[in-house]
Amino acid sequence: MNRRNRTARLAGLLYLLVVLIAPYRLVYLPATLFVSGHAAATIANIAAHETLFRLGLAADLACGALQAFMAIALFHLLGKVSRPHGIALLLLGGALVPALYFFNVLNDAAVLLLVHGGEALATFEPAQRTALAMLFLHLHGQTVGAAETLWGLWLFPLALLVLRSGFLPRLFGYGLILNGLAYVLQSLAWALSPAWQDRLSGLLGPLQFVEVLFMLWLLVLGARPDFRRTPTAPTGA
Repeated sequence: MNRRNRTARLAGLLYLLVVLIAPYRLVYLPATLFVSGHAAATIANIAAHETLFRLGLAADLACGALQAFMAIALFHLLGKVSRPHGIALLLLGGALVPALYFFNVLNDAAVLLLVHGGEALATFEPAQRTALAMLFLHLHGQTVGAAETLWGLWLFPLALLVLRSGFLPRLFGYGLILNGLAYVLQSLAWALSPAWQDRLSGLLGPLQFVEVLFMLWLLVLGARPDFRRTPTAPTGA
């Protein structure tokens, strides 16, 4: 196995780990512990199942770190195809996306502080702490809505690099552009008209499986220099 194939498979493995871990905090935890419309019950569940909730913090930290290393691996794989696009991939996917993961952990950490109380929060009544804890839970969700913009934007330079690479299918390049647009449109719906967010997510959700297919290609097939008959020459633009 040559170096390019090893790098492609490493990027695919890191991508797979993000895909497997991210749904824990995004999907599993809210479905398991959060009770819609019942703040007290939600906070009671978090207090009773603190380990499950803390695993959500760990999941966000892991996803932030894995995303950063994945972007670095993709840069090593594709950066020579176009330096500017490679740098854009690193900035958006390797710095800004992980930064939001790490920032969002603070919202859940604040929830735990409010659940436990202590001297610093002695002046707050239990009902006030519950209300504040729910505020930070909602802020976590709002941050995810904003983060979808970056989840989409970093896919654009990646898509352009794939299109120019000569050793990855062009179809993934076009698909990643659509995948990125889906994320950006969902984030705009969150900002402008939250009532449309769920409906739009249902319509655009299937486009987000392009990332999964691309990840599986990297992991299983790697980078194949013989995939295209005429590889695109490296460019600095």
